[in-house]
Amino acid sequence: MTPLLLVGHGTRDTSGAEEFGRFVERLRGRLPVDVSGGFIELSPPPLTDAVAELYDAGHRHFAAVPMVLVAAGHGKGDIPGALARERARRPGLSYVYGRPLGPHPRLLDLLDERLSAVLEPDERADTAVLLVGRGSTDPDANAEVHKVARLLWEGRGLGMVEPAFVSLARPSVPEGLERCRRLGARRVVVLPYFLFPGVLPDRVAAQARAYEDVEVRCADVIGDCDGLADLVLERYEEALAGDIRMNCDTCVYRIAMPGFEDRVGAPQLPHHHPDDPAHGHGHGHGHGHVHVHPGDARAR
Repeated sequence: MTPLLLVGHGTRDTSGAEEFGRFVERLRGRLPVDVSGGFIELSPPPLTDAVAELYDAGHRHFAAVPMVLVAAGHGKGDIPGALARERARRPGLSYVYGRPLGPHPRLLDLLDERLSAVLEPDERADTAVLLVGRGSTDPDANAEVHKVARLLWEGRGLGMVEPAFVSLARPSVPEGLERCRRLGARRVVVLPYFLFPGVLPDRVAAQARAYEDVEVRCADVIGDCDGLADLVLERYEEALAGDIRMNCDTCVYRIAMPGFEDRVGAPQLPHHHPDDPAHGHGHGHGHGHVHVHPGDARAR
């Protein structure tokens, strides 16, 4: 039976790495196959150790699910690049690559649960929600966060849902809060669009608490839970069945989007992980390897 490999980005926040580990254990308890998980940078265990765990157990083929919410640089380039490196290191290794987790109705339900934990039902109509994503230099990824914000707004009785980003893209958290205030919000719930705790979710909360011109509440990240496990299992089954419906129509690595023309066909390198001594000291994003797009990574 095909094992599952969960691939995370990594974080300098110990609690975030530990929660990822608990999530791996949750999947192990729900699947009758081997499950392993690792990071492409910043925190242990490195991806190479997670792959070695499966390889040493006799597996030569696995399904990899990227633990990312949007199809940005990590999901499109860094993780496929790191997986391609692992394949080159180990004779006979092959894999199928699943798609990022969002947007998905189950994620919307989980976000709504996080809202409900800090918001009473009768407060919804006069509350604005600021959905805060990581932010990216990839316009396709930022547009996905806008889509999630709109989908979350529809049919849930909320006054409004506005998108914002904690880094690399605008509006920032303070700008998003100010927009909500000017649009007449009596209160704002800042809802982090992140899987697990980490440095960036902590920064979102700190910026939210520093804003004093309207009542602000902070919701939790999605976190380790059965609902998230359900979604990962769906992505795993998709990958095994070959039903991977990547959205490549607005991918800057394939389409010459205005202002991003130089990224078409751009080469990629995996990140350097400090716990992966077999790798050199380059830091990914484009110096000498052919770009690997997730839509091309099915028949590994």
